[in-house]
Amino acid sequence: MADARIRTYDERTHASNAGTTRASTPERTDERESDAEYSCPECGGRLVTDDEHGETICEECGLVVEEDEIDRGPEWRAFDAAEKDQKSRVGAPTTKLMHDEGLSTNIGWENKDAYGKTLSNRQRQRMQRLRTWNERFRTRDSKERNLKQALGEIERMGSALGLSESVRETASVIYRRALEEDLLPGRSIEGVASAATYAAARQAGTPRSIDEVVAVSLVDEMEFKRTYRYIVRELGLELEPADPESYVGRFVSDIDLSEEIERRARDLLRTGKSENVHVGKSPVGLAAAAVYAATLGTDENVTQSDVSEVTDISEVTIRNRYQELLEVEDRVQAA
Repeated sequence: MADARIRTYDERTHASNAGTTRASTPERTDERESDAEYSCPECGGRLVTDDEHGETICEECGLVVEEDEIDRGPEWRAFDAAEKDQKSRVGAPTTKLMHDEGLSTNIGWENKDAYGKTLSNRQRQRMQRLRTWNERFRTRDSKERNLKQALGEIERMGSALGLSESVRETASVIYRRALEEDLLPGRSIEGVASAATYAAARQAGTPRSIDEVVAVSLVDEMEFKRTYRYIVRELGLELEPADPESYVGRFVSDIDLSEEIERRARDLLRTGKSENVHVGKSPVGLAAAAVYAATLGTDENVTQSDVSEVTDISEVTIRNRYQELLEVEDRVQAA
């Protein structure tokens, strides 16, 4: 009786299915096996896993369906966070921001041993040669060298633009796709990296203006725009037009204005979009104008020059756009 209750689930399902194979269709058999996978073969109760004893048992009747399961956890125990960090042997997670995704060995540049002692001259020379060969093995061909240089450029621009790590990873994925589809011949590494960074920021809903990207890029505006249009077209990237509201929060923070000003600016933009004021106009310019218009008549009044300096939009554009937004608001309220 005990041996019968300890039989594994695979043996029970094999025995139970043996007599019904001819009578059931393949579709019903698959459904029955998928249902039985999560239920007790005796009473149909729910199965739970006891990690401590390595068993799978039924909650209802207590049947041991499986035993001696593999424990995939660590073989050591830790009683506090410091001890856990000390005993853990897991490396850093993989990342698309490195050309080898962080899977290769990296030799540090500190000339010290495991005990913190300074290496001798002979040992330093040996370690320097090991680092040189390690770098050569990490980038074994021109494609990997290209990718390493581009990802470094994406990391630099992302940091200068204040983009999050997730946005930088998205930019690296876009660049990898361009490299795999052989879109780089005839274009600079810096140009494609800049285009990938700009596209990733727009996909993540944290766009940066073209002027901001060009300011930190190593290519001029003409090359950047041409490369960006080419990459978007060839990779089929689905990018919606930038929403002016997505710039408001950053502009308000940079100018050091209150949340009330931000809400007022967003209301002006929503009213303007309802009347299609944003069609054919720069979203950055509209956002700058909305922020300026929101400060009028308040204690936080700023000049057009202040907004222009932060947003990199000319005072003429701000003056024209904010008047349009206020006119539309007056027209809507009057209606």
